[in-house]
Formats: sequence, C-alpha cells, structure tokens
Amino acid sequence: MDPNSVERIPVKIFARASDASAAVAAEIAQLIRARASENKPCVLGLATGSSPIGVYQELVRMHREESLSFAGVTVFALDEFYPMNPQELQSYARILRDSLTDLVDIAPANVHVPDGSIAREDVKQFCIDYEQRIVDAGGIDIQLLGVSKTGHIACNEPGSDRNSRTRMITLDRFTRMDAASDFFGAENVPRHAITMGVGTILDARRIFLLAFGEGKAPIIVRTVEDPSMAGVPASFLQGHVGATVWLDEAAASLLTRRQSPWLLGETEWDAETTRRAVIGLATANGKAILKLTDQDYNEAGLQDLLASHGDSYGINLSVFRHLQATITGWPGGKPDRIKQAGDRPGHRDDIFPKRVVVFSPHPDDDVISMGGTLIRLVDQGHQVHIAYQTSGNIAVFDSDAMRFAEFAADFCREFGIQASGMDDIERHVDEFLRNKRSGQIDSDQVQRIKALIRRGEAREGARCCGVDDDKLHFLNLPFYQTGRVQKQPLGEEDYQITVDLLREIQPHQIYAAGDLSDPHGTHRTCLSAILQACVRCSDDPWYQDCIVWLYRGAWQEWPIEQIEMAVPLSPREVDRKRVAIFKHESQKDRALFPGTDLREFWQRAESRNRETAQRYDQLGLAEYEAIEGFVKWDGNSGLEI
Repeated sequence: MDPNSVERIPVKIFARASDASAAVAAEIAQLIRARASENKPCVLGLATGSSPIGVYQELVRMHREESLSFAGVTVFALDEFYPMNPQELQSYARILRDSLTDLVDIAPANVHVPDGSIAREDVKQFCIDYEQRIVDAGGIDIQLLGVSKTGHIACNEPGSDRNSRTRMITLDRFTRMDAASDFFGAENVPRHAITMGVGTILDARRIFLLAFGEGKAPIIVRTVEDPSMAGVPASFLQGHVGATVWLDEAAASLLTRRQSPWLLGETEWDAETTRRAVIGLATANGKAILKLTDQDYNEAGLQDLLASHGDSYGINLSVFRHLQATITGWPGGKPDRIKQAGDRPGHRDDIFPKRVVVFSPHPDDDVISMGGTLIRLVDQGHQVHIAYQTSGNIAVFDSDAMRFAEFAADFCREFGIQASGMDDIERHVDEFLRNKRSGQIDSDQVQRIKALIRRGEAREGARCCGVDDDKLHFLNLPFYQTGRVQKQPLGEEDYQITVDLLREIQPHQIYAAGDLSDPHGTHRTCLSAILQACVRCSDDPWYQDCIVWLYRGAWQEWPIEQIEMAVPLSPREVDRKRVAIFKHESQKDRALFPGTDLREFWQRAESRNRETAQRYDQLGLAEYEAIEGFVKWDGNSGLEI
C-alpha cells in the first residue's frame, strides 16, 4: 500500500494527539539543541489555538526536566486579532506567553507577535517591518500551523493568494464563529486580524501542520489529497519540500489509506475494514447488503476481498449478521424472566439490574447524545446515575444570570425571607454585567449563578428521563473552573474525583462522551479523565464486570461500521428525549457557543439519530424511527488517556 500515490504532502499518523504533539516537540527540541551546539540561533514560527498546546506543554516539560534552553531561540507568531490589546485573555500574544514563552528562558526581545493595538493607519508599515524582522532573523526554521475546518492557515481565509505576505485581513463568518467561544459570543469577535501571508509561511524551511479530532478529517482530505486551490489555503503546502502533516487517527480517518485502503494496493481484510468496504459498496450502489453481487464487488475494485472470502454471499451475510447483532432494545441486558426463545445473548444478562454511570461533560450532553438510551435504562429497571463533569457555566447568557439574580432577590422580598447579602448580590450582578467588557471573565458570583442555572436544568432534564435526584452527581472538575474557554490541564484532583465516584458506585456499565470534535475541547478532556480513572480502577474486583460504552451525538455520529451497540428509539421515545433536551432552556433557541452547525442541539441529535436509523434500513435491516449508536472502549483504542 503506497499512500504517496494519492497524498500530495507527507503525512504522519499517531494513535493519539498527545503522541503526535510529543513527536513534534522532539523535532523542535532537536533543532534547538543542534543550533545551540553550533552557536547559531533557531527561529520558530508559532501558532496558537488548541492544536499546538500539547506541543508547548511538552517543550515546557523538556525545559524544566531535560534542560532544554530557549536562550538562542527567536519566535514569530502567526497572527493576532485586530483590534486587540496584547494583555487581553483572547490575545494570541497573551496565549503564547501563558502557554510557552513566559514558562521558558527565552528573551522577551526575541518574541515577536503582530501588534493588534496599533493605529489602523500604521498597520501597513508594521506588516512590512514584520516581514523584514523575519528576514533579519535569518528566516523561519520551523513553522508550526493548525488548520481550520475551512482550510485556512494563520488567518489566511479561503481565497487568499499563494504569494500573499503579512497583512491585515477581514475574517469571514466561519472564522468568527469558530472563535466565538473565546469571546463569549460571535458578536464580540474582532472583524479583522493581522496575519502572516501564505507566501510568508511557505518561505519557512520546514512546516509542521497539526490536526486532531474527527472534525478536522474532511479538511485534511482536501488539504492532502485534492489538488491545491485558493479555496483551501492549507493545500498550498503541497510541493513544499519541508512540509509535513501530523495527525491523530481521528483526523486521518477519511484519508484514502484509512477510508478505502484497498484502492492503494494489497489490504489486510480485518473485520472493520471489511465492514467499511461492504457498507460503502452497498451505499454507493443503493442496495441492501444481502443484494450485493460478485459483479458489484469486481466493478468497485474489491476483487481481493472477494477472492479472500470466496463469494459475495458469504461476505454479505457476515456483515449483515454483525449489524443485526448490534441492534438491541435492552442496552443494559434483558432479565431472565422475560427472555424468549431466539433472543440474542449479550451485555451480561446474568447481572440484572445493573448499576450504570452516565458521564456528561456538560450538563446537557447526557440527554442530547443518549437521552433515548438513558430513558430505556431507567424504564427497564437499572440503577442509573448521571455524573455531570463540569458546570457548563460559561455557556449561559449574561441576561439569564441577571434575570435569575433579580428573581432570587424578588423572591426573598416577596416572602419576607431574610437572606443576608441577597440585595448586595443582586446589585453586584447588575452592575458587573451592565459594565462587563467584551470577553471579560465573569466575577465569582456571576459564575456561580450561571452554574446554578445549568444545574437546575440538568436536574429537570434527568427527571424527564426518570432519574432520581439522589443519583445525580455534580463533580465540578477543577480543570474547568477558569471562567474562560481555555481550561487548565487535567490534574490529580480531577482524576481522583472521578475514581472516587466509580469506586463508590461500582458500576456495571459506564457511558462516556466519545465525540472529540467538540470545538471547545471539553469533551476530549473529560473523556481522558474517565479513561484514566478506569485504568486506575482496572484491578478492582467490580471493574472486571464493567463495560465502557462511548456515545456521540452533539457534534457528530459514529460511522455504521464502528457501531457495536445500536439502540432503536420509538417515536414516543424521540419525543421524550426532545422534552428532556428542552429543559435546558439556557441552551434553547440559540446556544452561546453553537459551533459552525447553527441548528439547535435537539435538531442535530434528532437528525443524526434518524440518519443512523435510515442507514440501517437502507442496508436491509429493520426500519426504526431513530437509533443511538455506541462503541465499546477496551483500553486499546487510540483515545487519549
């Protein structure tokens, strides 16, 4: 198999984003040390955003633990919002200082960032001077890049010229929506930025483009495999002799070498690859799986698969039976008293009822992504607990916080309740929010009010699913409690809180969010906390009977070939799930951080669940109103732990 036949840029794929970040950091460290040994400077072009954070964390670790010195390093940042004070939390200058340059021994004079605070009439000359500073430093040795879902690099929007230089640019709608969470609303995002041009980036001797998560998979295919075009500025890296794309398995999932490896040559036909090929073939031909013929396989270039199994019927039947076996209306298993002849075994039916823990990264992910399954587990008699990992307080509109503070104060006055300090809190909230600057972190009192709003909504959503109040756990993991979108790394306290809950409940089933395309990164971090906790509990006697299921729905759905448990929903269950989601009123109509999908969360979930059911139907399986899909975690996946 030769991916070079379709990939126009060298690609390195790692099991985990952390592995890729460590490898990139090692390359940078090697260059820094080599230049230091020659008494020569090392010039780095650095990006901000979520993708390079792991690289910076590893470089800081090497500085502290392995004596990696940045004394001879000069840094040029890719871009900066305009206008933007460099001290603001959203400033790329501030982010770069907080994540790297203030944590190592680099000279402040060697750190260069576009200045978002200069007068507009001075921007053009500043950009000319910025280019000259790069030249005077000897040019950039390694340029680190992320890539947006629209394919822009730095702030070079689609349509940017290949030869463009450092300049001011107007940000398009999608870029501003991507940045909305950092500014507590798209309306607060600056409309312009100062950015290195595509030509400036291409002048670097080596270029490392990083992309992690399923959300980046579609643009990576366009960047790496499609012809270079101005509509995808990242594709201009094609032909650069020093460019490399660094991916985790999720971001690489749609590359031909992963999606259709049989098109590149000899293939190892394991079970998942076979399912992917057969499901793709049936979908492309508009046929049910059991109707596929030898001719269909041959015309699609699947002769090797056909030859390895003998005939199409045997392959079809194997894949069909697998999909059929994934469908279960009893996600917790079926008790012996109601089993019937012919029931398919599974899910440790000998343990009933089961203790179940559903982890919800935000207060609404449980009902959005697996609300139907949650309802079934409760209705079928299992002991269901929900653990809300974070408060979700940053996703509440200021107007809601003000309304609730006023209600609390009015309530106390109406009933003559002496609540010490209530009037003071109301005045503080009113004054703070009316004078709040764009992107300013909320005060502690406002954060706590917003957290209480989301906690109340979570209770109501859970009650709609039949979960008792005493089985709701609000963990408030410390990593999240920064008051801003950028969070702290997971710490020992985060892990211990999760371990303590698991050991208290000793569940037979754990459900966790596996959709890593959450643009804010909270899902990925919360999943890491759960999986690390599972590793720590793996020798506990109770854990030997425990299964970990990963759900999706808020941001994307599992591909059919990966689903290992498919829970069908009736029209009534879809309605009940919708009502549970509606209880999260602060996220209704318009969520504060919707991402680039402008549909409401209930609409996204219903659409994805119905599409999954339709795909099962089109492949020749039973027809259902909707299906929620799950994948089992066995400790050997590429997910971050």
